[in-house]
Amino acid sequence: MDETAETDEIRGTAQGTAPVPLSVLDLVTVGAGRTATDALRTSVGIARLAESRGFHRYWVAEHHSMPGVASSSPAVILAHLAAHTDRIRLGSGGVMLPNHAPLVIAEQFGTLEAMAPRRIDLGLGRAPGTDGATAAALRRTQRPAEGADDFPEQLAELTRFLDDDFPDGHPYARIHAVPGPVQATSPGGVQSPHRPPVWLLGSSGFSARLAGVLGLPFAFAHHFSAQNTIPALDLYRESFRPSAVLDAPYALIGVSALAADEEKEARRQVLAAALSMVRLRTGRPGLVPTPEEAEAYEFSPMEREFIGSWNANVIHGTADEVRAGLDDLQKRTGADELMITGNAHGGDVRLRSYELIADAYGLPGARTAQA
Repeated sequence: MDETAETDEIRGTAQGTAPVPLSVLDLVTVGAGRTATDALRTSVGIARLAESRGFHRYWVAEHHSMPGVASSSPAVILAHLAAHTDRIRLGSGGVMLPNHAPLVIAEQFGTLEAMAPRRIDLGLGRAPGTDGATAAALRRTQRPAEGADDFPEQLAELTRFLDDDFPDGHPYARIHAVPGPVQATSPGGVQSPHRPPVWLLGSSGFSARLAGVLGLPFAFAHHFSAQNTIPALDLYRESFRPSAVLDAPYALIGVSALAADEEKEARRQVLAAALSMVRLRTGRPGLVPTPEEAEAYEFSPMEREFIGSWNANVIHGTADEVRAGLDDLQKRTGADELMITGNAHGGDVRLRSYELIADAYGLPGARTAQA
């Protein structure tokens, strides 16, 4: 691989007055009264906006069996987004590797790389992205935890398929992920040997340490594991060993942030998203409720406590308030990149939030996207 090109694809450039590169994490949320088609149309609108305003990358998360989250097939969504954008990096935030055979992921992301050369990131996680029963159905086993335990071995196998470099004598030495590097070495081959850079994702210390030892970029899920952010980033940096991919650590954090024209409106939208999380955490997943439904909902004392704790880590308010919150978080964590996820009932609200954040930092470009 071209080490310089690989590094450039990982490290973004801060735009406007932002302290670090800004990116987008999309859960493809579906609000009450809306369809998955509506949610995917919103994703295209946000991706176009992000590209036009100088956001560095746009990632899609993998979740299953959640009515309010339409991102069960990241590779399919990324192909759709690639067809509607030209420059912005696209990737998985992430693919849950234990849910899939490594060869399948290598083939999917080799196909994406062929569709959008040098624009694809492969972010990998070891959690199921769902509940235990659904994980068992995905993995066709009654012991789904075994997949997470084997994550380092699965990662090594996937990397071998991506690089097409199994050693002679290996059972998979004659198996090739196509599209992939093998096409460049075949007679008459003109295929680029480049493949998507691999990121490790985590919400605890396991992947932080593994990413450091392997010299890979690391993405931490601050948006739902804020208490572990600084310890995990410290562990990543302490464990880091230079590699052909990176000569120094590079860590981004996922941040839940929502900006609105008025602070009161931001609070209404964030309350609705929090009610969706209450229902998910209590085994009642559903569509993202409207702000009106959330305002009329009678929260129990335990639910109110959860809401307070959850929303304490959601940066929300006016554009200036969100900018100040993002700046403070970046200073406290030393994150090299901020990946913003804005969860709300309506696609228009989410699109407006990214517009406001872009304006607050003076990011370049015109606001032309439609939800």
